[in-house]
Amino acid sequence: MAAVRRKKKTNSTSRKKELLDLFSNISGKTEIVEPMKKIHGTLRDKDAIEREVALIMREILDLGFFKTKLKPRDLACLVCGYYEGRNDTEIARDLGDEKLSKTVARARVRLKLFRDLDFKMPFERAKMEVLLESGQTMKDISAELGVSPSTLREYRHVIEQEKDVTLDPFLERIKDVMEDRDLTESMTGGLANDGLSDAIDRTEAELADIS
Repeated sequence: MAAVRRKKKTNSTSRKKELLDLFSNISGKTEIVEPMKKIHGTLRDKDAIEREVALIMREILDLGFFKTKLKPRDLACLVCGYYEGRNDTEIARDLGDEKLSKTVARARVRLKLFRDLDFKMPFERAKMEVLLESGQTMKDISAELGVSPSTLREYRHVIEQEKDVTLDPFLERIKDVMEDRDLTESMTGGLANDGLSDAIDRTEAELADIS
């Protein structure tokens, strides 16, 4: 038995050396192997990140901080879609119903995931804020500003959510998760550019033992 264990250890050591040589030859660097070993397998994939965001969303909804027909996983999809540069209609389509675009837009604003278009008002923002505080009806204010009451309510929603700090602690957590996502994509993209990604995927189990 001792002889068998020694043989296995020798084979394992030999295999590790082959792997080290492989990555060294591909990258031209020996220093990259150790950090890579620590990174690969710990960076979260898109599904894992979406699940983590969904858990935070569940907390927000359970606390009653805002009402929406979207479920936690839908909201997580919304967040990821926003960070991927998708518009509200595209995100709604991802959720299976393009008619959800307005629901998506309101939830997005509630989560302070603003777009430049949200603030492109056909009137001075300061004027709208003064009128909203004047006690006039939405109908009268919308008539004075030259927009429909529904459009005015959307602009008011944007301003209100921009100022509301209720969700800020949760949104910071979501931001941290999404920054991890960006880091994952950056690193895996770098590995692919170095020609290392395929090699790592093929030998992940062996690399886990390198110390």
